[in-house]
Amino acid sequence: MSSDVMPDQRVRHAVQHPAVGSGRVAAQVSLALAWLVMLGVTALWVSGGGIQEAGSSATGFFTSLGRLTGLLASAALLIQLVMMSRVPWLEQAWGQDELARGHRLVGLTSFTGMLVHIVLITIGYAAAQPAQVWSTAVDLTLNYPGMLLAVAGTVALCLVVFTSIRAARRRLRYESWHLIHLYGYLGAGLVLPHQLWSGQDFLTSPVATVFWWGLWALTAALFLVFRVVVPLWRSCRASLRVLAVYPDGPGIVSVVVGGRGVRQLRARGGQFFQWRFLDGPGWTRANPFSLSAAPRPDSMRFTAAVVGDGTARLATLRPGTKVLIEGPYGRMHPGARTRRDTLLIGAGVGITPLRALLEALPHDGGAVTIVQRARSEPEAVLASEINQLARSRGAQHYLLLGHRIPGRDSWQPASHAAWSDVDALRALCPDIAERDVFVCGPGAWTDAVLRALRRAGVPAAQVHCERFEI
Repeated sequence: MSSDVMPDQRVRHAVQHPAVGSGRVAAQVSLALAWLVMLGVTALWVSGGGIQEAGSSATGFFTSLGRLTGLLASAALLIQLVMMSRVPWLEQAWGQDELARGHRLVGLTSFTGMLVHIVLITIGYAAAQPAQVWSTAVDLTLNYPGMLLAVAGTVALCLVVFTSIRAARRRLRYESWHLIHLYGYLGAGLVLPHQLWSGQDFLTSPVATVFWWGLWALTAALFLVFRVVVPLWRSCRASLRVLAVYPDGPGIVSVVVGGRGVRQLRARGGQFFQWRFLDGPGWTRANPFSLSAAPRPDSMRFTAAVVGDGTARLATLRPGTKVLIEGPYGRMHPGARTRRDTLLIGAGVGITPLRALLEALPHDGGAVTIVQRARSEPEAVLASEINQLARSRGAQHYLLLGHRIPGRDSWQPASHAAWSDVDALRALCPDIAERDVFVCGPGAWTDAVLRALRRAGVPAAQVHCERFEI
């Protein structure tokens, strides 16, 4: 590590990016809308006599609160689906990393609310008599409209939640986890009928009916448009095919894709796509891969680590294979900058979008530093390309090799154990608090970097990250 790196003494000015300002406004508007939905749900419950019912008796108390928790859980479930429906202005406002984190938080909240709803409603219908709870649950399931479907939907949602727990997810291949995760959409669809057929709050007034039907219809429309229609339209217009496939290091493969409509995709270096290759079984499963080079007018390249069935297929792709895409997604691109100077820091295959970002950054005189972490030199993905790019544009490239410091939550290699994480960042980039910082790598490593950035005084608005679990 070079400890004699001196800060650039030039006066720096914030880069004015209208997209950044509009993105913040969009984030605030979307958050306000989500809270308005929850407020609207509560207001409809109140106007439907929810408070009066809760104070009428023990039965009314459990039943009314059960209705409220069920309604809020349903609304949270819909918000969760909208968050992951790839709506462009949400993507630009929050970025995939923040949306995924919010998706998990809202999903857990919705799931907890659903379980509380089931318990409270069952107790309420059992007339607050615990001995009758089991028989009441069976009666509700078998004799109320849509309840069998709701039970099936609940089981599907339980499966999704349990397999999303970090310990369970680590034991699953990405392909298996992704397939199970799709059951969440099935679960959401199966719980709908019982709410519309027997849910008192869906039927109490025309306002409530319009509100809930409109909410479900809007969610379904956003999902269908941005997860199905738009990707198919873009794929057909771009007419993409595999141009070349080649190894790029131990367990690393690069794929070049091209077509007449690449320019119209308006992809930027650092963004990612969901890729499907029409080469046989397994083509329905999409895999997310970031661009590892700035897009050309007629081609794009991504680089991936071979860690599962989906990535193992990449090495067997043949030129001419048709490609379907969803995207481009993500805020790891030059337009996300808020400052003139930039620090890029990545580990493992997480360096690939940063390599593309380095190439795509405008040559406006802003200082650029790129820090690359790898276990060994052969595992340093695209290191020679990055070094060449850095030299051509006057950027600094640091390659830090070795396993992480044992017994310490650090982003550094063991050879730098004498350095604190914050001091190491400041030695590599003395003016780090005045730069935009782009971070990409495995989850635990990324967490260590983000902690160090906070302690180094980097404002949250200047930090942009994505996580690669490798």
